[in-house]
Amino acid sequence: MVLGGVNGIIISSSDANKLNDAIDRAEARGVPVLTFSGDAPGSKRFLAIGVDDFKCGEQTFLELAKLLNGKGIVAAIDGNPNAANLQQRAAGFRKAANAYPGIKVLDIYYHKETPLDAVAKIEQVMQAHPEITGWGFLGGWPLFTDKALNWPPGSIKCVSVDALPPELAYVRSKHVQLLLSQDVYGYGYNSVARMIERIHLKKKVADPIENTPLTPVTLENVDAFAKNWEKWLAK
Repeated sequence: MVLGGVNGIIISSSDANKLNDAIDRAEARGVPVLTFSGDAPGSKRFLAIGVDDFKCGEQTFLELAKLLNGKGIVAAIDGNPNAANLQQRAAGFRKAANAYPGIKVLDIYYHKETPLDAVAKIEQVMQAHPEITGWGFLGGWPLFTDKALNWPPGSIKCVSVDALPPELAYVRSKHVQLLLSQDVYGYGYNSVARMIERIHLKKKVADPIENTPLTPVTLENVDAFAKNWEKWLAK
């Protein structure tokens, strides 16, 4: 259902693909729909803003492989197995692993996308497989809570997608060697900007996909990156 008086709809959800029918009904009524940080590619949304999730998964593995010098036993954590964007990240992670015979991927483990569930899943896997030398987090869920990683700093290499404020502490503590930050501020800003261009300027996008880069955050630049959050939250 589309509410009366609505000129445009912006959707942010990893489950946006479940809204295809609703998006199509809105577009049929002349209400443009845009998604960010989660696409509905089977719908008539006019634009999707976000990372290339397949490449995001690939990059997560490749960065982890560098830290491990191409050898080790790794696991990954993902969220909703039915979310299209997270499926793509998992696929990219597995595809990149094919080029590294010296690294064994135990599995990609799913959870309910809450910090506590993510931490519990990691602890469960670590108890069963203490031989793990690397973790790839295809979303930052476990890092949204304190003291999530119960191993000596640096003993297990870790690369995580996202670089929200709570996650930065894990880089400073050396439990996480690399965060891959999505352009979360740009998602919000550019979504509104593109919607204004569509509604008021009657401007059509040349490409229905607007991919944004991932920004690496390490111990070397974490303090400088944190200042971005200070600016963004102050606006």
